[in-house]
Amino acid sequence: MYPIFSKWIRGHRDLPLRINQWCNVVRWEFKHPTPFIRSREFLWQEGHTAFATKDEADVEVHQILELYRRVYEELLAVPVIKGVKSEVEKFAGGLYTTTVEAFIPATGRGVQGATSHCLGQNFAKMFEIFFEDENRERKMVWQNSWGLTTRTIGVMVMVHGDNKGLVLPPRVAPIQVVVIPVPFKGIDPSDECLKVTRQLQEAGFRVKDDLRDNYSPGWKYSHWELKGVPLRIEIGPRDIEKKQVRVVRRDLEDKTEGRSQDIPMADLAVKIGEILETMQKALLEKAREEHDSCIVVAENWDDFMTALNNKKMVLAPWCDEVEVEESVKARTKGEAGAAKTLCMPFEQDTLPMVSNTIAEGTKCFASGKPAKKWALWGRSY
Repeated sequence: MYPIFSKWIRGHRDLPLRINQWCNVVRWEFKHPTPFIRSREFLWQEGHTAFATKDEADVEVHQILELYRRVYEELLAVPVIKGVKSEVEKFAGGLYTTTVEAFIPATGRGVQGATSHCLGQNFAKMFEIFFEDENRERKMVWQNSWGLTTRTIGVMVMVHGDNKGLVLPPRVAPIQVVVIPVPFKGIDPSDECLKVTRQLQEAGFRVKDDLRDNYSPGWKYSHWELKGVPLRIEIGPRDIEKKQVRVVRRDLEDKTEGRSQDIPMADLAVKIGEILETMQKALLEKAREEHDSCIVVAENWDDFMTALNNKKMVLAPWCDEVEVEESVKARTKGEAGAAKTLCMPFEQDTLPMVSNTIAEGTKCFASGKPAKKWALWGRSY
């Protein structure tokens, strides 16, 4: 792509240049496959942009990172931490790398959710990408690169899934509502199910009815719970008499208050919309509560190791030296893998620190040298 950039970009009016591509990638070197999270081949979106100034490039880096945060939190209901990568973990050849980091409480591992890189001018120099500015001076462009992959699906599955199967957030669920007839004493309510399906589809919901007569209602309940469909509507003869339906939420355990409720037919479309939105918020709140409970502050090595072995992320003061980071990796290497910096978090209310500034006199947890910043450490995929 960059050899073409050097031909497309001649003057300042050619900037900014923004290219986005969707493509499949095959890893050249590959170990430890994990479905969706780390596979030999994956689909991704990858942006490549060029600017006249570093200030413009910096602005876009954070704009894109915020979009990625919104994908995770507003669509997938997965909480993430925004931050910048260390010199060891940043994109090779780039100036700096920002990231959204997710965490899987069940396994105690972090996941790099998406990255937004400022490449600086290294690639512009390599590929001779120059432009003429307003004063007719020849300058190199500033470049960014950013990407999001199908890893997002794996993160969503691992964060929300339970022993029954998938739990899909309503905003991304291919099927938001499944309608199931419950025959009784020879009365088949399938026609009423079809009416409800059409009514909800016309209201803009993604709905499917399951009218198969070779499976029992109970079997169908388990089948669609396994697939993670957010809402199940059950319709039996008595529901038809009372002009209502039974609605069951996928995100709540059996016998939990609010899991099922009877809703009048007349209010169905409005109520379904309200319940789906409630579910979306509840999934994020539950995931955030679990996520935040997995962040532990440690200011010395013993506390750091205790938290790490308890499958936690560790927020620790660090001297920001490459040799120390490599030493931590070597000292923590084991069957579960080595610990590394996940990111240096930007200031965020959800973290147990006020900001990413270090009080004078604070020592690095690993080396004892003066600490320069807070770093989030953990094992990762």
